[in-house]
Amino acid sequence: MSDLLLLFIYCALLGSGVGFLAGLLGIGGGLVIVPILSVILLHFEVLPAQQVVVAAIATSLASILFTSTSSAIAHHKNGNVPWDLAPWIMTGVALGALISGFLAALLPEQIVRMVFAVSVVLIALKMIFSGKNDDDAERKLPNKGLLTFFTTIVGGLSAMIGIGGGALLVPMLSFFSIDMKKAIGCASACGIVIALFGSVGYITSGSAHFALSDGFAGFVYLPALLGIVCTSWFTAPLGAKATQTLPVATIKKVFALLLLAMAANMALR
Repeated sequence: MSDLLLLFIYCALLGSGVGFLAGLLGIGGGLVIVPILSVILLHFEVLPAQQVVVAAIATSLASILFTSTSSAIAHHKNGNVPWDLAPWIMTGVALGALISGFLAALLPEQIVRMVFAVSVVLIALKMIFSGKNDDDAERKLPNKGLLTFFTTIVGGLSAMIGIGGGALLVPMLSFFSIDMKKAIGCASACGIVIALFGSVGYITSGSAHFALSDGFAGFVYLPALLGIVCTSWFTAPLGAKATQTLPVATIKKVFALLLLAMAANMALR
């Protein structure tokens, strides 16, 4: 069996799990894709070690474009995408993701990872230890302009790390009294925008480093992308369906534990 075929199989297995998580939690799957794909790319010596993480992030974002689309369609059918808010949120995440993608090769990766990890830990702890009074409190969303500003930051951080945005969008919207299932649905829809604009930035900035003849579109490694999306597209609706049956409290705890795992991985890498 050739190395390329074996890499494809590994990525297909990765995609099956990523798709389910994307549908269940609205995370796009990058939390899982980036660390595992980094190991796969290193193992098969696809590119120099110092560029593995950037390639994994770029490929993760490109795969999220497909995974989030499948997940968002399923959430839309279930009535879980708040389209009255989505355009304002999408505008912000698109701007942030585009800027982040172009600056990917210039930003200090270690500092970004640590700041993001600390933020995620605080969010996860808030979700784990929030009591009923916190959940029942009514908090109004900020005005549309401020909401777009906040989500620009979310989009930038998400594209920088290679995730779909749900890791920050879901707890933010939940904090402002948006129903958890609708917050997940909105994050799935916004994941499409983050992935699209972030990928444009990574493809453009990476075009000087890698050629299409080597299997790359900028920093995006196409064989890995194909392997991931060929399974994640089909498993994302299964996760979205599970969102309809699982209790909100359970979803919150699972989501918070996943955030803690992500933060630990980023801080220790």
